[in-house]
Amino acid sequence: MRGVFVDANESLAAIMERLEKPGDPRMRIHRDPDVTPEQLPKVLDGAEIAIVDHTYLPTDIARQCKGLKDVVFLGTGARSYMNPEELAELGISVHLIKGYGDTAVAESAIALMWASARVLALMDREMRGGNWLREDGMQLTGKTIGLVGFGGIAAEVARIALGSGMKVLAWNRTKKQYPGVEFVDIDKLLADSHVVSVHLLLNDETRGFLSRERIARMKPGVILVNTARGAVVDEDAMIEALKSGHIRHAGLDVFSVEPLPRNHPLTKLPNVTLSAHSAFRTPEASENLIHAAWEHCRRIAQS
Repeated sequence: MRGVFVDANESLAAIMERLEKPGDPRMRIHRDPDVTPEQLPKVLDGAEIAIVDHTYLPTDIARQCKGLKDVVFLGTGARSYMNPEELAELGISVHLIKGYGDTAVAESAIALMWASARVLALMDREMRGGNWLREDGMQLTGKTIGLVGFGGIAAEVARIALGSGMKVLAWNRTKKQYPGVEFVDIDKLLADSHVVSVHLLLNDETRGFLSRERIARMKPGVILVNTARGAVVDEDAMIEALKSGHIRHAGLDVFSVEPLPRNHPLTKLPNVTLSAHSAFRTPEASENLIHAAWEHCRRIAQS
């Protein structure tokens, strides 16, 4: 059985090589993170396993990838890059990797929250331009953070937020319990939270979950943090709320279209702090990620 890591950067490629064991499926590492979908049939060249980090795999392209049986997606958000149900109809299974970067993403969400509360990115930009801008920040101790979705990442956010003296509310589609966290319905969470942090997987049920109506129900002056998936939030409604000040500030690591296009409206708003879908990027998370990818490939080869 043969596989290809289709879009490896040097860091992930090095870990992939280091974690390889005798008897593993043959794996070619394509050291080019900027692969286009149209290049995939040639890059895969008949391989049965594709390891995909961030390259789009449209169904019509997958049809051209002769021999492809399994896609190991490096993360949980495969739906942002491919349609697993349509691929299954072609006989291609999509495998996800969960939990590898819970702490890394949670720390990034907390960092975006603090940066948003203290307007750090705006003051940094202004000072680099020669302007001595001084902005009032939001003190977060004693404030309420609402977690929309409660899996491993949200649990880590809760742990850090509770340690910072914040009250933590959470909503989840299934019943959960966590020490110190009050689970409430979504309307109460939106109305009572000074910070709303999104932690939902993207699927047909969660696409546009933070709709225009739900954004309107948020506490005026709320901080919105999204390290999940851009499409979970109605982007147009969010931008309008940022312009009006209903959302005080947004800390965003994910977007409806990635990379974020040049001159996108979000890049022109002063009350937005942006990061390039990098919440998961730490050496520790990368090690966990590639280890899990190899385990998927080994299991596939033995099945």
